[in-house]
Amino acid sequence: MNAPPPAGLSQSRVFHRHTGHELPLAVGGEGAWLIDAAGKRYIDASGGAAVSCLGHGHKAVIAAIKDQAERMAFAHTTFFTNAPMEELAAELAAAAPGGLDRVYFVSGGSEGIEAALKMARQYHLENGEPDRRYIIGRRQSYHGNTLGALAAGGNTWRRAPFEPLLTDAARHIDPCYAYRGQREDESGEDYGRRAADALEAEIAALGGSNVAAFVAETVVGATLGAVPAAPGYFTRIREICDRHGVLLILDEVMCGMGRTGTLFACEQEGVTPDLVVLAKGLGGGYQPIGAVIVDRRIFAAFRDGSGFFHHGHTYMGHPVACAAALAVLKTIRDEGLLDDVRRLGALLKERLGARFGDHRHVGDIRGRGLMRAIELVAERGTKTPFPGERGIAAAIKREAMVRGLICYPMGGVIDGRSGDHVMLAPPFITGEDEIDLIVDRLGQAVDAAIEGGGP
Repeated sequence: MNAPPPAGLSQSRVFHRHTGHELPLAVGGEGAWLIDAAGKRYIDASGGAAVSCLGHGHKAVIAAIKDQAERMAFAHTTFFTNAPMEELAAELAAAAPGGLDRVYFVSGGSEGIEAALKMARQYHLENGEPDRRYIIGRRQSYHGNTLGALAAGGNTWRRAPFEPLLTDAARHIDPCYAYRGQREDESGEDYGRRAADALEAEIAALGGSNVAAFVAETVVGATLGAVPAAPGYFTRIREICDRHGVLLILDEVMCGMGRTGTLFACEQEGVTPDLVVLAKGLGGGYQPIGAVIVDRRIFAAFRDGSGFFHHGHTYMGHPVACAAALAVLKTIRDEGLLDDVRRLGALLKERLGARFGDHRHVGDIRGRGLMRAIELVAERGTKTPFPGERGIAAAIKREAMVRGLICYPMGGVIDGRSGDHVMLAPPFITGEDEIDLIVDRLGQAVDAAIEGGGP
């Protein structure tokens, strides 16, 4: 069947994110490429939003979806378990670090964070500590768009319209953001400890027996742009949480499932959280799915206490979604794609360095694995950002699309208003020649956006 022609803006009945934008109609995908109704091809250098880890049209995943849909599409989890959910949970638990061995399935990252926050609160209730109500997050973080996840996150412009609805039980400390936070007189390790000690101070201010959890992205995603922690940061965070009985929730919605070169990004930090949240790459874009993997002692508190988690969603543990995620996980493992992520990530880092290392408007090149970013500045020596009204991130996105490149620019890096970055998160199956093409097209888009001036 031929794809329908793209509906004009006035004919569409879709409530799009931006009501005034005319979007191309995507009709196909092949590997690292998307194709619109006019036949134009776009290299998907951000995997959408770091979602499409296996690219488009992966036959094994599609076959798994078809097979499960033919067997059984849906069975509600208050009545039944199902085989794909059980097998996927077993595979994730076997692969997860430390004592993370129970899996709670959801339909995406926001749902996953929401569930983890509720788990943390109820865990303390099960243990007879009802005063533990505060959740500490970090400024310039993002954990999702539900009200609980939005409150825990620190993305200023996303939070602003809904501030009256957000709980004051969520508090925030500064991010671990070496490019702008590390002093010239301190080492990376010194900065990491100083940044982590902000958690100690906040816990002291709130009272250690009142804090339920600390939540952080292991590698910060879209808000800051592929920012790894400073050396030793998470080791110190783990020590602080343990000392005060505070649960550590790591958000690996964007950076997990192999995106940074290991299946779980926290493996490279040498720490194990109490809860870790996955989504995006878990289903690879083939089905909407997320998961919260919890430490066995947390599960035991529920099992030996009330026996019931006061939470749930209709589509949790959806058989077709779990079958797709299981196929994605097995593909990553069986095809040795983590090795490819490390190899291609090193190549992408090298190519970005060659193209932007001396660029007068690129202040930082950062990331890990196939999660990389450049930060744009008006003046490199002083790290002065472009004014927010220049709209540099939006301009880069437009220029990139013109050139057949999908990337992930974002404004408000510094304080929610000023500062711009462009993040790249291409599929794990991207070819070396395609890496070169991505960097070349990005370079053209950045130069065109900056030279184009603006308001």
